[in-house]
Amino acid sequence: MNEAILARLRTPYKYPRLVLEPSFRAGQFDSHGVDVPFVFRYGNRFGMSFVGFDGIGYRTGLAFSDDLIHWQKQGIWIDRGAPGSVTEFNVALTWILRDNNLFGAGRLRRVNGQYVGTYHAYPKPGYESGPAVIGICYSRDLKTWQLEPPCLYAHEGAEWERAGLYKSCLLEHRGTYYLFYNAKDRDSGWKEQIGVATSPDLKRWTRYEGNPILRVGKRGAWDDIFASDPCVLQVDKDLWAMFYYGLSSDGHARDGVAFSRDLLHWEKAPEVLIDVGKEGSIDSRFAHKPSLFWHNGCLYHFYCAVSPLAEGRAGDVEVGERRGIAVATSKLLW
Repeated sequence: MNEAILARLRTPYKYPRLVLEPSFRAGQFDSHGVDVPFVFRYGNRFGMSFVGFDGIGYRTGLAFSDDLIHWQKQGIWIDRGAPGSVTEFNVALTWILRDNNLFGAGRLRRVNGQYVGTYHAYPKPGYESGPAVIGICYSRDLKTWQLEPPCLYAHEGAEWERAGLYKSCLLEHRGTYYLFYNAKDRDSGWKEQIGVATSPDLKRWTRYEGNPILRVGKRGAWDDIFASDPCVLQVDKDLWAMFYYGLSSDGHARDGVAFSRDLLHWEKAPEVLIDVGKEGSIDSRFAHKPSLFWHNGCLYHFYCAVSPLAEGRAGDVEVGERRGIAVATSKLLW
């Protein structure tokens, strides 16, 4: 693996506090946790979509920042749908089509005048309850979103994904759209791996016959249970990076990276990019679910940080963990 490339992707400086926290207020959409960041440029500012969990299901929020460290929540960006709809209990926006270059401006792209996002939704109330579906959504103004019916269903896939779909990542390259996603199988007790589907028009999708393209590691590896939550960006002229998280049999989740020259065949790097912190830190349990952003010569690696709450509650909600958004950078900025 190219050491020069890996050196550009390392972010050893962890900001010591969460940059986005749960509200811990009953009735708020983010009362129990904040999760799944996606960071992008928004005019002269920065935007972050995130997922809030309220004890019933996911709803999508929006936050703004002027410096990528201090963020202000704007409230719900996409709310749950009507009774009987696919988003009745959950709606999690996980990606918006952007420029492919990790070291570019991080601006969103339009297709036929519209921004294009990808969401997933679980069919039951509760934390990620039931086999989720994945769909495409559109916005003309980044204020309101029109959700299309799901384009990927778990039951239509192969055995490795039959138990449910998770986060997706959407990009376009040379006229083809690539939808990367992680999913779990039915038989192993819960193993997540990453696959891809392609489309010429964002409507007709074909799963790659070589799925899963990123599999879990060997027993004892840092990703021997999950290889999940793809974040795919171009890091060199002919080189792509897939940032992802691994869940290990040691009970911890960490972020790493794999590389490809064709978006279909991937080689894992031998190191962890973001490891869990020591006991008492904001990410002592999980440091996972990557979103990468480049600005002013500095790489920002946003991730979901989880630590236990020994008291079993915070604010006025019963919750056993503190789940929020953290960031690590390639330069010391504080």
